[in-house]
Amino acid sequence: MLKKYQEFIPKSFFFFKRYSWDLFKKDLVAGLTVGIVTIPLAMAFAMAAGVSPERGLYTAIVAGFLISFLGGSRVQIGGPTGAFVVVIYTIIQKYGYDGLALATLMAAVMLIGMGVLRLGSFIKYIPHPLITGIITGIAVTLFSSQMKDFFGLNIEHLPANFIAKWQACSHAFPHFNPTTTLVSLATLACIIVVRKKLPSIPWGIISIVLATLVCWGLHIPGETIASRFGEMPRTLPFPSLAHIDLSRIVELFPCAITIAILAGIESLLSAVISDRMMGGRHKPNCELIAQGIANIGSMLFGGIPATAAIARTATNVKTGARTPFAGMSHAGFICIILFFFAPVVGMIPLGALAALLVMVAWNMSEMPHFIQLFKAPKSDILLLLTSFCLTVFIDITVALEVGMILAACLFMKRMIDRKQVIVPTQPNPTHVERGIEMYDVHGPFFFGVAHHLKAVYEQREKIPKTFVLRMTNVPSLDATGMHALHEFNAWCKKEKVDLILSHVHEDQVLILKDFGLGHLIGEEPSTERKTGV
Repeated sequence: MLKKYQEFIPKSFFFFKRYSWDLFKKDLVAGLTVGIVTIPLAMAFAMAAGVSPERGLYTAIVAGFLISFLGGSRVQIGGPTGAFVVVIYTIIQKYGYDGLALATLMAAVMLIGMGVLRLGSFIKYIPHPLITGIITGIAVTLFSSQMKDFFGLNIEHLPANFIAKWQACSHAFPHFNPTTTLVSLATLACIIVVRKKLPSIPWGIISIVLATLVCWGLHIPGETIASRFGEMPRTLPFPSLAHIDLSRIVELFPCAITIAILAGIESLLSAVISDRMMGGRHKPNCELIAQGIANIGSMLFGGIPATAAIARTATNVKTGARTPFAGMSHAGFICIILFFFAPVVGMIPLGALAALLVMVAWNMSEMPHFIQLFKAPKSDILLLLTSFCLTVFIDITVALEVGMILAACLFMKRMIDRKQVIVPTQPNPTHVERGIEMYDVHGPFFFGVAHHLKAVYEQREKIPKTFVLRMTNVPSLDATGMHALHEFNAWCKKEKVDLILSHVHEDQVLILKDFGLGHLIGEEPSTERKTGV
């Protein structure tokens, strides 16, 4: 009984009994390193999404702990990520934080449901061009949203629409703030130098610390976290839910689907990457359930949607993490730093955080890989550009919905356009003499096979006495395919032709019998035996 549900037991549970002091030291160092890296990113993602920076920290603490404690990966680091910035910003602009809370809770229930139904392995079949197009589109949008703080532009409300956003920035640019721009450029230059010359050092935290110290030491004026959002809180808020308007469930349903799919894709992709880096196998369904529970926890403490962070997970592995305790300790370190250093965190210049997010956007875009996909088949290029353009110019929810529909349509077209679906079998002289024609069916017997089957009897001069369809290479049947088979059988009866289905798989025999076609199942005619149905 336990084996049946073993895939739902979190990875952390397996290390409690055999945890050692050596593992503890490695996990502690990794947790501290990732915790320090996470702080500026969590605040920057929250601000870019249109909420106060402490909400990003609450998410990193609560969701980060739960994802590590309950997840199906040994070294997964969870929290706010750049992939959610555009989604959150759009929902906040339309429905406010209450709408975001409801959409996230709905998405959390979906994630738990996907895990319970063991759908974790299916998410990886979402087409790669679709994912790349959306992620690159998010990166472009994230980059665009940072221009206001990067140049210190005087824009009271930055529009959500991509074109309107750039129009607002271009109108305000003649009056940009030179001091803020200098801080932003210097921080960006520091990030580039550290990444190139000292790749082992966390470039995000080093650049933010240096920018903060220089601005504070030289009394450089400019907007900071504290000046825009007030003093940073030192502790987590008391758990509670924002006011939820149940009448908005239908309205927010597409947003919830987007959050759930993005969280599922990024978390499982991160788990696969961590598996490659340190060996082992993650539990995809357990991971989805953990993501769902973590998002509920994040909402209870006033956070934002969370998922596994690929870059932070990789950092966790590289700094020595071996068990889920590293991710749990990373959440604890963030909590400790917030308690003791909240005033210092409030002194971080917004221009420095904008520079940090500009680099994050560049990393997310994977521009060389995006360009490389233009060498793929035309259908993949179409899917890539459609998802990218819809993400940038319309909405990520629309991009995901249209992209999935387009991907399904392209897949169906490829299946329907296959030339060798129903192929004549090499004729046996005895069969030809007895008026028997045999065909091999290749691939799923679905709606796309109908016109191929119709061509078998429409494009012929002489009608045989017997048709034999060999089903050896048919992995599945659907209702439309069986309807086409039913029509083919009706034509055969009308023309007084015997129809035989041979080599039918056992699981398809029951389906054919239930559909009323069981009488067609027979054996391949031999040269000695008289043909019959």
